[in-house]
Amino acid sequence: MKTLIVVSHPDISNSQTQQFLKKGSELTDAIWHHVEGLKSIEVDLERKLLESADRVIFQFPLYWYAAPAGFKKWLDTVMSRNFVYGDGQFHLEGKELGIVVTTGLPAKDFKIGGIEDITLDDVLAPYRAFARRSHMKVLPYLLVDQYWYKTENQQMQLLMDYQRYLSQDYPDSLNNRQAWFEKRLKSFVDNLPEDSQTSGKLILDTYQQQIENLDQLNDTLKMIKEGEDDSLE
Repeated sequence: MKTLIVVSHPDISNSQTQQFLKKGSELTDAIWHHVEGLKSIEVDLERKLLESADRVIFQFPLYWYAAPAGFKKWLDTVMSRNFVYGDGQFHLEGKELGIVVTTGLPAKDFKIGGIEDITLDDVLAPYRAFARRSHMKVLPYLLVDQYWYKTENQQMQLLMDYQRYLSQDYPDSLNNRQAWFEKRLKSFVDNLPEDSQTSGKLILDTYQQQIENLDQLNDTLKMIKEGEDDSLE
């Protein structure tokens, strides 16, 4: 899977959140594409980048309930009507669109009756509309709220969630999570020093055995449920 992260932040070098996410993206095959860092917006090049991706991520901080001006400029310049749908072709059709939004306020403030009195679903609705218009598949958004207040464990969980968001198959099902973790674990073990390979392979074998046990348990539960349904007929 090829993932393109279209990042917008006017002062990205001083953003702890964006620098953390950038480091996380480097552990995947995703392309980090900072729009304010472009000397100029070369429309043809930008469109080729988009067309080469399977998953496109719009990533930005929330400034007064919207993306920064740099992202709006990039969007207006690159996403012309003819490119999106107007020439009878849908150049982004079938691609996945995800949104990573960072906020200085906690998630609980974004609800009707809360401090902001608006939901993030409402704030991000224009991007879902854009995705539908261009025949893209919309992924659930990923919220990164108050990064600097997170504990080390919370940051590590965020790192894993972010990497899954960039590279895991969707929907976000248990099977897809398991497949993602197994692939990452295999890659990690393959890159261990030779003297650690035995221990690494033991960990991988244990994980795979646990997955098999879980699959067997799920099959058993399914059989039990089917038996209960039959008894009610």
